[in-house]
Amino acid sequence: MRSINLAVLCLCQLVSVSGSVLVVTVGGLVGMELATDPRIATLPLSIMIVGTALSTVAAALLMQRYGRRLGFAFGALLAAAGALLAAGGLEAKSFVVFCAGIACIGIQNAFVQQYRFAAAESVAVRHAGCAISLILLGAIGGGFFGPVLATQTALTIGSHALSGGFVALASLYGVAALLLGGLRGLGKPAKDGTKGTGRRLATIATQPHFVTAVMSGAVGYAAMNLIMTATPLSMHVGDGHSMEDTAWVIRSHVIAMYAPSLFSGFLIESFGSARIMAVGVTLMLATLGFGLLGHQVMHYWWALVLLGIAWNFLYVGGTAHLIDTYRPEERFKAQAVNEFTVIRRIGVGIASGGHGLRHIRLDDGVAGHAAAGGRDGVCVDRVAARRCDAMSRQLSSCHTLRSTSNGASVSPVLGPNIMVARRSAS
Repeated sequence: MRSINLAVLCLCQLVSVSGSVLVVTVGGLVGMELATDPRIATLPLSIMIVGTALSTVAAALLMQRYGRRLGFAFGALLAAAGALLAAGGLEAKSFVVFCAGIACIGIQNAFVQQYRFAAAESVAVRHAGCAISLILLGAIGGGFFGPVLATQTALTIGSHALSGGFVALASLYGVAALLLGGLRGLGKPAKDGTKGTGRRLATIATQPHFVTAVMSGAVGYAAMNLIMTATPLSMHVGDGHSMEDTAWVIRSHVIAMYAPSLFSGFLIESFGSARIMAVGVTLMLATLGFGLLGHQVMHYWWALVLLGIAWNFLYVGGTAHLIDTYRPEERFKAQAVNEFTVIRRIGVGIASGGHGLRHIRLDDGVAGHAAAGGRDGVCVDRVAARRCDAMSRQLSSCHTLRSTSNGASVSPVLGPNIMVARRSAS
């Protein structure tokens, strides 16, 4: 086992997840502040996923040609530039520039998706499940650190409350690029004397086990992102929960996504990847049950925690299932097909969450909000206006709300200096 490679990949996974969690936590809120139409409030999240989906094939081919080490380092540097661009967009109050920066982070995530395959290639085949789980453990730190970037760096740099978080994120990506540049044994693929590139892609992709593995990741990721993307706006805008409670639920969800990696790899070795994927599907159904019970903080918490565990079993189980379906010389094209299929489903899930939140029903929980697309209900901008007015009245005796020229307010209940647009209810 190349322990140095695994340690580096684990640390860089932490950085990447921190960035993704930051975007998930504040992306919808920035959209509510800067976008001209609340229906596109979650556009930054969709752009991040679309950027990943459109880059998966290119990332795989680039690493096939130049090696994983250079590919990973390039992706981290691109994300650093994107984080700085997002910070610039916040300072300039430009939704377009902010989204362009998030797109760069999304492209980098296409390279990050290959971390687990690099880990699997660093160990014996029988230990691949454990290696994949170990890399995902690095994301637990991202579950803690991502929300910290959103709430504890307010106004440290620049005039916008969230600029400091993205500048700090850019620094972390820079460090990750240096670490990834030091990987060993994952350079340009060595010539193994094998003629051609293996079987035809259609032959690989139509194997029943290949289809099962890909669908496991696609279903898990699509459902997870549909609900997770809707949660911050549903909790904070729709149900009026504080930014601290919202960040706690997201943090708990991300930890639940990766903490099972402490044992999921061993479970796969003991019971097989197919059984673990079946357990993941069962937990996904339980997620919907808890989400429909109500819209208190604990309903959100249980739904998102179960969602995270379900995703881990489907994702790790699906990856372990996948690596048994292709030969070494086929790995890059098989992995590219898998990643493109999975990420494309994620974009659909996030876009559905944004559309559904346009018609929030106040008597629904998180799963109900996520499934609300196309139903009539209370528009999110009207809910936001009522919530802001209510908080203003409640806090008027002990806090002063600082109004800005665009009608936004700064409220302590939203976390340190988080800006929320008070939109007209008309």
